[in-house]
Amino acid sequence: MTNLLLDLPPLSAARFASIEDRVARLLGTGQDVLVTQGEALLPLEGAIRAAAGPGTTALNVITGPYGQTFGDWLRDCGATVIDLTVPFHTAVTAEQVRDAFTEHPEIDFVSLVHAEAATGNTNPVAAIGEVVREHGALFYLDAVASVGAEPVLPDAWGVDLCVIGAQKAMGGPAGVSAVSVSERAWARMAANPHAPRRSYLSLLDWKERWIDGGRKALLHAPAQLEMLALEACLERIEAEGLDAVMARHASAAATTRAGASALGGGIAPYVHDAADAAPVATTLRAPDGTTASDLVARALAADPELPLAAGGGALAREMIRVNHYGPDATRGTVRACLAALATALTDAGVRVDLA
Repeated sequence: MTNLLLDLPPLSAARFASIEDRVARLLGTGQDVLVTQGEALLPLEGAIRAAAGPGTTALNVITGPYGQTFGDWLRDCGATVIDLTVPFHTAVTAEQVRDAFTEHPEIDFVSLVHAEAATGNTNPVAAIGEVVREHGALFYLDAVASVGAEPVLPDAWGVDLCVIGAQKAMGGPAGVSAVSVSERAWARMAANPHAPRRSYLSLLDWKERWIDGGRKALLHAPAQLEMLALEACLERIEAEGLDAVMARHASAAATTRAGASALGGGIAPYVHDAADAAPVATTLRAPDGTTASDLVARALAADPELPLAAGGGALAREMIRVNHYGPDATRGTVRACLAALATALTDAGVRVDLA
């Protein structure tokens, strides 16, 4: 059989570099940008293992499950970890980060998730970045869920390691991701004897053999289809306009919150304050006497294509997630999700106002 996705000519180094340049423009950054060949967990872990070690004192902000994962990686690297945990229905504040520095002035690394799609909150990175810069710490940011849904500005915010993925608000592939790296971060990695080398996790290998070599020879055969999909995704965002893409997500989030409140019956936004709610996805609290996973199963039984999910782990009982991102950041998708949830609630004996 023949297929347009098969028998493609090899991706050249120049084409690969041009895609990296488009990612840099998306982020408005003058930092080095690496497109890494794997889902975003690859650069997320690689960046922590490269920049942190036994001499590191890390402030790890936890506003959802990914923050918990980062703390595990940091401890595994031998770092001293100070966890700053806030309830998942809210966001961390710059004042809380400042208080942590006051109590632990030895902090030299801060890890933060911008938007937690799993819990539906988003954190004020710009304000937190000012505090981190004041204390000279290295700033690591997971912007996988936020990029495309809200501004992500590594240079303006003083972010040293900013990891993004294309599979959520960007509406692109999951098999490649990217990280922007400041000069301070490269220096920290180079000075870290525990940083991965000759490893798929190694960012330093890419710097020395790709960036320092003028981006003329790739380290290995790239993920061809994923790279082309990322290029197409970036072209689509450029054509629509990043501001328009972000506006779609903000509108979808606001519509979901308003629609859920209008349904009544006890269903309500999980994140209390709209200012703390992520535009990439909206989480809802299931009414008393119902189970979120049951309501989602009922809704999906009628339409399996709806971007609905129950919360993970213990949150499966109380949290419903409307994943209105990428091509699903539309009014029609939101209306369909709310209508399906209204039917599921009615079937469960909860009175709602669908009209």
